[in-house]
Amino acid sequence: MASLQFNVRPFRAIVPSRPSCLPKCGRIQCSVTSTHKRYNITLLPGDGIGPEVISVAKDVLKLAGSQEGIEFRFQEMPVGGAALDLTGVPLPEETLSVAKQSDAVLLGAIGGYKWDNNEKHLKPETGLLQLRAGLGVFANLRPATVLPQLVDSSTLKKEVAEGVDLMVVRELTGGIYFGKPRGFGTNEKGEEIGFNTEVYATYEIDRIAHVAFETARKRRGKLCSVDKANVLEASMLWRKRVTMVASEYPDIELSHMYVDNAAMQLIRDPKQFDTIVTNNIFGDILSDEASMLTGSIGMLPSASLGESGPGLFEPIHGSAPDIAGQNKANPLATVLSAAMLLRYGLGEENAAKRIENAVMETLDKGFRTGDIFSSGKGLGFEGSLLFLPWGRSLRPNVSSTSL
Repeated sequence: MASLQFNVRPFRAIVPSRPSCLPKCGRIQCSVTSTHKRYNITLLPGDGIGPEVISVAKDVLKLAGSQEGIEFRFQEMPVGGAALDLTGVPLPEETLSVAKQSDAVLLGAIGGYKWDNNEKHLKPETGLLQLRAGLGVFANLRPATVLPQLVDSSTLKKEVAEGVDLMVVRELTGGIYFGKPRGFGTNEKGEEIGFNTEVYATYEIDRIAHVAFETARKRRGKLCSVDKANVLEASMLWRKRVTMVASEYPDIELSHMYVDNAAMQLIRDPKQFDTIVTNNIFGDILSDEASMLTGSIGMLPSASLGESGPGLFEPIHGSAPDIAGQNKANPLATVLSAAMLLRYGLGEENAAKRIENAVMETLDKGFRTGDIFSSGKGLGFEGSLLFLPWGRSLRPNVSSTSL
């Protein structure tokens, strides 16, 4: 099966001279098949660079769909800071309603300095947590793969980074981010305190464990459960339940690791990991750490899935307000999130592979941008996203809000 074929429109190069291999104009070459499938996709551009990367991903979905006989109907809705400015709340009821009625949801980015001092219920991040809870998406899949073309972009030694291919399965709607009681109070000394509760019920652990075991079964058959069972009661229950669920998967090799050791091992020997399953807060931290094994957080997608209803697909980077509106944002994580949307949300494997192949072919040709550019390694550019003809950019996504 042929992948998407893109020609490149030239932009100002970081390297001293313009490579002669670049064509002078952009043109899309694609086959056309009759449309026979239709999907409703809710787009949530959000804040900062969110609208920029969502615009690119939307065009990519359209083109990939046209080659597979798929028609997408898109509806953009406000969320996060954009929704606060428009409606006064970070997740309007209409946004959640539209999202629930769609076949899949594609999110850009949430947050920014503008809203940092808002009360908690009026923070953009609250809207994201409400969205996840409202959609019932409890399983967050975050792949971290060091692509051979970008191994030199990793800050780790080549022999450590080369060949890394792991998946973090993060529980998304429980734990300390949602546990109660929570709030502010006063201790016995009259000092102000803040408190949160790390709490998990059996069913929450069991269902994420099943997702993790099934994911490991489709990969290399190894699952590492990460917890803090030497200290936390919630982690003690976590380890107990994961071990019990393991009896249903005799073909999967299960191991356990404390989170502090896991954080160290991800840097020391990341290739020892295949699939990792962990709770909400540990997954939040470890998945971002794993992302930097690849050289840039701007490269990595994610999928959030529930037992029913639409999935939520989003890049793991933040809103990067410092570069928003400057045509510098790296959209590859969002483009690859669109591929995950096709695969995990809609079951459209061929269309997903078209997008992934287009990304790989572009990197094979040497095109690089700020976050993945290494001196003497590839063609570095300022300006447009080079493997797409829509004038979007490929530059670092410095995280502002990454939940």
